[in-house]
Amino acid sequence: MNAPVPPPLGEVVAAASSGRPAVRTTCPYCGVGCGVLATLDGQGGALIAGDPEHPANFGRLCSKGSALGETLGLETRLLHPMAREGDGPLLRIGWGTALDRIASAFRDTIDRHGPDSVALYLSGQLLTEDYYAANKLAKGFLGTANVDTNSRLCMASSVAGHRRAFGSDTVPGCYEDLDEADLVVLVGSNAAWCHPVLFRRIEAARARRGTRVVVIDPRRTATGDEADLFLPVRAGMDSIVFSGLLVRLAEHGALDDAYIAAHTSGFEATLAAARELAPDVATAARAAGVEAEALEEFYRLFERTERVVTCYSQGVNQSAQGTDKVNAIINCHLATGRIGRPGMGPFSLTGQPNAMGGREVGGLANQLAAHMDFSPGSVDRVGRFWQAPHMATREGLKAVALFDAIAAGKVKALWVMGTNPAVSLPRADGVREALRGLDFLAVSDNVAANDTLGCRPHLVLPALAWGEKDGTVTNSERRISRQRAFLSPPGEAKADWWAIAQVGKRLGHAAAFKWRSAAEVFREHAALSAFENGGTRDFDLSGLAGLDDAAFDALAPVQWPVRGAGESKRFFAEGGFYTSDRKACFVPPRRPELARATSEAYPFLLNTGRIRDQWHTMTRSGLSPRLGAHLPVPFAEINAEDAARLGITDGAMVRVASAHGALAVEARLAAGQPRGTVFVPIHWSEATSSCGRLGALVAGDTDPASGQPEAKATPVTLVPVEMPFRGFVLSRQAMTPPPAQWWARATLDGAIAYILADDRPPQDWLHAWLGDETGAVRLDDAGAGRYRFADFDEAGRIRLVAFVERSDRRLDWSGALSWFADEERDIARRGQVLSGRAESGGACGPVICACHGVAQDSIEAFIAGNPAAGLAGIGAALKAGTNCGSCIPELRRLLARTEPALG
Repeated sequence: MNAPVPPPLGEVVAAASSGRPAVRTTCPYCGVGCGVLATLDGQGGALIAGDPEHPANFGRLCSKGSALGETLGLETRLLHPMAREGDGPLLRIGWGTALDRIASAFRDTIDRHGPDSVALYLSGQLLTEDYYAANKLAKGFLGTANVDTNSRLCMASSVAGHRRAFGSDTVPGCYEDLDEADLVVLVGSNAAWCHPVLFRRIEAARARRGTRVVVIDPRRTATGDEADLFLPVRAGMDSIVFSGLLVRLAEHGALDDAYIAAHTSGFEATLAAARELAPDVATAARAAGVEAEALEEFYRLFERTERVVTCYSQGVNQSAQGTDKVNAIINCHLATGRIGRPGMGPFSLTGQPNAMGGREVGGLANQLAAHMDFSPGSVDRVGRFWQAPHMATREGLKAVALFDAIAAGKVKALWVMGTNPAVSLPRADGVREALRGLDFLAVSDNVAANDTLGCRPHLVLPALAWGEKDGTVTNSERRISRQRAFLSPPGEAKADWWAIAQVGKRLGHAAAFKWRSAAEVFREHAALSAFENGGTRDFDLSGLAGLDDAAFDALAPVQWPVRGAGESKRFFAEGGFYTSDRKACFVPPRRPELARATSEAYPFLLNTGRIRDQWHTMTRSGLSPRLGAHLPVPFAEINAEDAARLGITDGAMVRVASAHGALAVEARLAAGQPRGTVFVPIHWSEATSSCGRLGALVAGDTDPASGQPEAKATPVTLVPVEMPFRGFVLSRQAMTPPPAQWWARATLDGAIAYILADDRPPQDWLHAWLGDETGAVRLDDAGAGRYRFADFDEAGRIRLVAFVERSDRRLDWSGALSWFADEERDIARRGQVLSGRAESGGACGPVICACHGVAQDSIEAFIAGNPAAGLAGIGAALKAGTNCGSCIPELRRLLARTEPALG
């Protein structure tokens, strides 16, 4: 009998701020899965607030979530199906014709080359219903398991580690464990920037119960700055740290022998392997590159603190040793029985909004839906449930191998949905060439232009965007939440599950793809999870399989499993694992070594990751002015000693090159960057920079268990680039990039910015591009290498400003930007903009708090006048740091500058 449906929050609640109804939905950014209240503003957009009743965030949003309302415009949207004939341009076609072409291309390719000649490449941005439909089509009706996802690049090593240890891809704990832990260990996770809402929960626990925070990371990030203990582990050596911890726990009698005996297998062999890797603290410290005293302190904290949560993210997963790192962490929790109980357990922090949902429906090429694998029994079970005529019987190609097969001509037809592989995959230049060589390439997306769409697809389909989608997502704690539509679909945009179903019907499978709504897809997904389950599989939504449409619409956030009332939302406190003997497996990690070592030609290790206010390749977050002002250009963080040796100064241009590609970015000297390493963020693409695309450099060696590519340790070289002329162009309207040798694009409040660098005087290239506009004012000092230009429209509003001059660092645009207010300018005052000063007399400097738009000079001025105010005083006066808190580390650095004066 189906369990009762959880009490609904309701789809619509009153929004006191506007008097309009607010729709409860879920944020489309990271895996935290924050609840959002979206209220239509009457102008085609929406007001965004955190949902105080959602158990993931209780009303908090990070800077990106807070700025979602600024990303809802249609200027960049793909609105109609488009197709290309031969080498011609994309031309508008009807949906019927487009769907016929996909079906025909897949059918013909399979007839000629077999089912493994076709593939789908999906995204953690898809809703669970989209993911389910795609996997059903490919694995049950096309007969191929070549269905993988960009989530392979984020968390596949966690999946593999879970399956090796638990027999299933099960996250044992929940967010409440962060509230109840006495020690939180963050491994390879810059949670203060990448999962700030969860990090605020950790900080609240620290304030309430004295929770200690240990951060283990090669790079000292904003999270490391907030830690009680920071361990700067050498790249790839995390499993050494946790093998040493296992040895320490055994030698100090800190094991839970009863739990090990009753609920696990393989402990003795794993402990023996750990002793070979790290027989004592001194050996572990040398191998891991940390101080022995600091490592001893961590071991002592873990040993003596029962309630420990170990959170890990991309620094663990995105590694050629990622799965071993995951299992080394899990080993320590199994050995102490610290799993599945309040305030304890290993916890994977996922990067995408629906990476978990994709895992649930078989979004990875080595899995089937409902957490089943390719064992004969599971293949038979899923095939019978789907009544599938062409059931795939073996694993498909994982992401990196899939694109290698495309390049080799083995995969000939590909459908890409909601992702940008020409930027995000390793060896991205090779990926571009592979995409261009396909016999058939279809792309479903909601943007009209990105790097993948630049690879000349044969067919482009307009997908729904956030705010228009309707379905479900699952966050890092296994909590299913509704994404509800509050905007009408623009143009001819359609749901991805609908497009997939239409292709399935055209291939002759109308009965299997007869869904009329996302609710119907969800019911089938839930029913499959319950099919012949009986408690043998972790993933079970039997209590939701009977939801009618109204109950689906009103579905409250709910953690799986959902079988009946009163079941625990944590796993494994009393065993019950999903292996054949129901015992967890200890897994001995291999001796870690980097997939590729540095050399004389490539003496540095490249680390990659995210920044605070941007997301993936910026097709959404790059539209927000408040997010564009914090870190507006691609950069490389470099150790100051390394930079001095190479003649690289802070703010100068630097070339970073690997054996696979190169980029040019701005140098940032960072105290937390270890010697011999460099950090470059992932976000810039061909659309937002001339030479900041990182994926082309990444080597892409993969973890043998998970297939996840290494993104944290590619050997590179650093070379200073002489570009003595720096500048910017601010334009009220979108424009093509200026003819500078180097540029980066950012969206600001009131203007689009192009940041420029060149080795030529601006008079040689900028003057001709700007022309002699009527009403323009100009400062042209060729002797000093300075050129400034401002143009005004007929109403007297400033239209465009360009500043270029000889400088060793990026110019500050904030003064010129202040002139982009809408009021008219008296002709006599127009020349003042060329001073570069704001009308108030001072530039406002970079934005520190994106949530509330608080600039650095305002904060510094407040601190100067109130030196004892501290964080609380800044928050009370300026609101900085009071929302998501991701700017708090920077606020603390600004406060620290006043400490000598206070002393």
